[in-house]
Amino acid sequence: MKQVGLFLLLIVLSATGVYSQIKISGIIKDTRGRNVDAVSITLMGTYDGTISDSTGHFSFKTFEKGNFILEAKVLGYKTVEHPITINTNAIEINFSIKEEVTELKAVSVTAGSFEAGDKKRAATVLSSLDIYTTGGANADITATVKTLPGAQQVGEQEGLFVRGGAGYETKQFIDGTLVNNPYYSSIPDIASRGRFAPSLFKGTVFSTGGYSALYGQALSSALILESIDLPERSEAQASLSPIFTGAGLMQFAKNKKSSWGINYGYTNLSFYFNIVKQKPDYFIMPEYHSGDANFRIKTKNGGIIKYYTTFSYGVAGLRQPNIDSSILKNAFSLKNTNWYNNLSWKENLGNGWKMNMGLSYSTNIDNYDQQIQNQNNQPVYTGKIYIDSLNFTLNNIQNLSQIRTVFEKRIAGISTLRFGGEYMYAYNSSKFSNPNFSYDGLLKDNFTSLFGEADMYITNGLAVKTGLRFENSSLINKTNIAPRISLAYKTGKDAQMSFAYGIFYQKPENTYLQTTTNLGYTKATHYILNYQKMNKFYTFRVEAFYKKYDDLVKTYPLYNNDGIGDAKGFELFWRDKKTIEGFDYWISYSYLDTKRNYLYYPMQLQPTFAANHTVSVVTKKFVTSIKTGFNFTYSFATGRPYYYMVPNGNKYDIKDQGTTIPYNNLGFSLNYVPSVGKTNPKTFWVIVASVTNMLNSDQVFGYNYSHDGSIKQPITMPAPRFYFLGIFLSWGVDKTQDAINNNL
Repeated sequence: MKQVGLFLLLIVLSATGVYSQIKISGIIKDTRGRNVDAVSITLMGTYDGTISDSTGHFSFKTFEKGNFILEAKVLGYKTVEHPITINTNAIEINFSIKEEVTELKAVSVTAGSFEAGDKKRAATVLSSLDIYTTGGANADITATVKTLPGAQQVGEQEGLFVRGGAGYETKQFIDGTLVNNPYYSSIPDIASRGRFAPSLFKGTVFSTGGYSALYGQALSSALILESIDLPERSEAQASLSPIFTGAGLMQFAKNKKSSWGINYGYTNLSFYFNIVKQKPDYFIMPEYHSGDANFRIKTKNGGIIKYYTTFSYGVAGLRQPNIDSSILKNAFSLKNTNWYNNLSWKENLGNGWKMNMGLSYSTNIDNYDQQIQNQNNQPVYTGKIYIDSLNFTLNNIQNLSQIRTVFEKRIAGISTLRFGGEYMYAYNSSKFSNPNFSYDGLLKDNFTSLFGEADMYITNGLAVKTGLRFENSSLINKTNIAPRISLAYKTGKDAQMSFAYGIFYQKPENTYLQTTTNLGYTKATHYILNYQKMNKFYTFRVEAFYKKYDDLVKTYPLYNNDGIGDAKGFELFWRDKKTIEGFDYWISYSYLDTKRNYLYYPMQLQPTFAANHTVSVVTKKFVTSIKTGFNFTYSFATGRPYYYMVPNGNKYDIKDQGTTIPYNNLGFSLNYVPSVGKTNPKTFWVIVASVTNMLNSDQVFGYNYSHDGSIKQPITMPAPRFYFLGIFLSWGVDKTQDAINNNL
């Protein structure tokens, strides 16, 4: 019996050894060495496993023996599998798991750009509704963008003047293609507004520098606009004011795969100018006809084809006193015809490939005429060259045709490679004539560019964007290669830092090329450092920059590219949508230190369009009980320099200089929305009233000088204030909730 008992005991002990549990334990860390909790640890093919605790540790026991795969899995990180062999010994194994890079969590490069309308972001800086409801901006995209840091408050000419750059150094793009004439044609010393309505666009990128290699020919800044896709539903709309009237129709197909729309607008300022007196004497009241049409079609593979066309015709004529005579007048008139077309095609090609193709054509015809007139408004000649030379005619034709194709490929996770090219054919005819000089010139340019860019997401907290752009212009017979790189690093929740570097080139303006095409590209090198903390309620942003200009155009004593300059400074931006219920505001501040030696400047000087300090405060409050929104915008800028220079040998001498008074402007708009609180209103309508320069502040943008410099006259606004009152109606789409949610 003893032997039998001993034998049974050995069998039990052997079985216990075979079927005893083995402990498997370890710790889970991410690639930055931080412990990761709630990770599911599973012995694949079994029911054994556990979940890591708050310190990242895990431990469990198993009866299994042999070769297995131990899996570590948690949402937001890449799954890790590790082979193990289970025998009689405890196993300790540590995992290093890598964060999954996703579009919602990944850091984005923000240095040098403000983005709006991108649903991947937690918040936007500006939406189309922001533009419509910015006090004093009168629904002008450029006027609203001027409230962001980096932009200057220049009121005597159109354009965006950014970080020490002239207005022509900022370019606008719609669906990737360059817009040749984004503003209505110029009238001397009066800024014109943009041609395009904010409602046309779903996305806006205002790049104050360091922009993508996919775009070029903008020395300082790019305003990149993306048009809307399909509308929500069919609608009709109308607008009426003492200044303009308009009507439009948008038809959305029942299968929700296509749409088309048409609009017409008529503007005439006669009634308004009779009530609000203007400093110029308008002998041809500003009058404009405009119309646009569009269609949009979804493709089978989820792409979309969009076409947009707009046509406008306008006239204006005004008289102003001649600075060299107390009895003579300068009578200036303008006729403008503009036609713009944009066709874009986005398509999914399969296997992670996408294509974005754009075609555009525009023509702009300006006919200028100026006469020296006497007190009876009759043309006269005085025999004085400096006066008679102001009798002139100028006929300009600007045509631009372009084709652009970009291919995109996902290469790993959300990392993306983009490459493509564009071709532009520019035709510019200019005919000028006055009693002393005539010019009949034609400039043609075949412009070609190739570009490539890679967005590489190393982790959700680290991203790199690198790009290279090649450009060639047949007109100046020059080629350039422009490298660009940007980095972004997440520093905390909703916070990140970005850095951008790039070289940017731009052809000289046609004004200079009409004199000589023996010029090269102008060049700017950008360095930008940025910190941003942003969520759906708050945006805080601080940015420092340095920009070096080379090869700027000098016009005296000879035309060449010997001009130089630089610009440096820092900017702050704060937006708050939460602290005060129903109240939205933003504050921007820009400090700019810039000098350049270009054109006829005798040395490096602060250009006349640059102010050292600029501040804007924008507030929006919607009061639901009275169905009304109140919007105020205050902008301030320190004085800008002005100079009077005369040629002296091979340089200009400065005979007079100074600084203008500071710029102050308080704008206000009121929006009454009677459909608020109503259930499914059939008609949605808004009454808008606005005024600029409510405080009647003096605004001086510079000075004009007589031929000998003995007289100088300030350049001011044509009227101290601008008033607007209008009603906007729509049928088919209830926009009431949008109005409330966006603090109309």
